[in-house]
Amino acid sequence: MSKRTVLVLFLSMAGAATSQQKKRVAVVDFDYATVQSNVSKLFGSNQDVGKGVADILVDKLVSAGVYTLVERKQLDKVLAEQHFSNSDRADASSAAKIGRVLGIDYMIVGSITKFGNDDKKTDVNGGTKMPKGFAGLGVSKTESKAIVEITARMIDTSTAEIVASTPGHGEDSRKGTGIVGGEGTYGKMAAGALDMKSSNFESTILGTAVNKAVADAAQKLNEKAPTLPEKVVDIDGLVASASAAGVLIVNVGPRAGVKVGDHLAIVRPKDAVRDPATGKVIRRITDPVGSMTVTEVDAQSAVGKFEGSGKPKIGDIVTNKK
Repeated sequence: MSKRTVLVLFLSMAGAATSQQKKRVAVVDFDYATVQSNVSKLFGSNQDVGKGVADILVDKLVSAGVYTLVERKQLDKVLAEQHFSNSDRADASSAAKIGRVLGIDYMIVGSITKFGNDDKKTDVNGGTKMPKGFAGLGVSKTESKAIVEITARMIDTSTAEIVASTPGHGEDSRKGTGIVGGEGTYGKMAAGALDMKSSNFESTILGTAVNKAVADAAQKLNEKAPTLPEKVVDIDGLVASASAAGVLIVNVGPRAGVKVGDHLAIVRPKDAVRDPATGKVIRRITDPVGSMTVTEVDAQSAVGKFEGSGKPKIGDIVTNKK
């Protein structure tokens, strides 16, 4: 095969990849009930390692650029509004409900199934006098090994079906220190200030194992993206408000598939064709008015900027149908 042929093939593949619309996803804090007791022993108090794993996963997915990620603030707002609790973290139906409110394609939920020292015979405290600020942290004079295992599941928000389940495994071992460090490198962990994205934590044996496990799961989720079906949602709503400044408010939002950045058509009903047997409308005849670019969404509505030669008014139809 000539160099020219290889180049043409590469460019055509790249074009196909960029033309495929990125799936919009959000990552929920991972469930860590299975390892919670071990977490408390390691850090001297309960730490939300599920949130830490989710935050790291978001960073790795964003860096890869395969998916479009929902901002954390937007997700947290919806979680609070929908009274999403810690017990819902691994629940597919609850996650799908949140995803529909956000107007996204898939939600990623997960569980941490292993988190800590691989040697169950090792005393967490190591039988050693602990440095100041390290109550409950393990320090070992011999080789310490940390192992972390997680499972990430991708949920179709329209069906609550699990379309992908990817394990992540990470481990690391070193001599002369415990799995969460030593010599005061991360003493704040025992005080409830665990930051799993900090360089201090990342440099520990456990931190390295966590990042390896999350990277493993992230890579598998990225590899799954090309096999996920394209989701086409028909948007059909009405203009609820039309200002003189060209700002429109419509009565459809994320639940109907509307998202920020969408370009929607604004048309005016002209006539309706009805089924003579049932009386139901089977086709609408409309006149074009213009278009709307969505700039803001909430649970039941969307706001956008109007463009076009017509003059929009309340009752006009907003749609993504051509």
